[in-house]
Amino acid sequence: MMITTPEYIASLLKPQVKSQGRKVWSVDLETVWLPFFTATNTAKATAIPHEALGAPLRLAYNPDKTVKFNERSGKPVIRVAKELAESVKLVRENFIANLQHYAGSVRKGNPEGYSNEVRLNSEAGRPIVMKDREALDKAIAEAMSEAMKDREAATPNEAELVTA
Repeated sequence: MMITTPEYIASLLKPQVKSQGRKVWSVDLETVWLPFFTATNTAKATAIPHEALGAPLRLAYNPDKTVKFNERSGKPVIRVAKELAESVKLVRENFIANLQHYAGSVRKGNPEGYSNEVRLNSEAGRPIVMKDREALDKAIAEAMSEAMKDREAATPNEAELVTA
């Protein structure tokens, strides 16, 4: 049985132009989230406050109302407006649910094809897993050997103990 991939899923798998701005859930705030939520507000699908969309980045404050600074860098902490962050979280949760639903529907609609794909993936990945396991075992053995050499070099030998 052949399952037709919906266009909204197919579009997720096509390369797109990358942006360079502030990310929220690894997605650009200025070129993706703000236009998206402005559109959803326009379509009356959301009611995100205009202030959240107009000033999406906010200075963070300490409980005593002083400006919060990053302890390591000394830079002021900037947060995404709460309403906007909550809306992104909702989209993320729905996105995950849609991906899970799609995978489940393909698995249910074509169990043999799905099982075959899982088998092919497992077989193709096995040599990589084995190579990585061997490389890791070798690296650990070398690190242990080096640590033992360092320890032996740092420990006084018996001759030094007798003369001390």
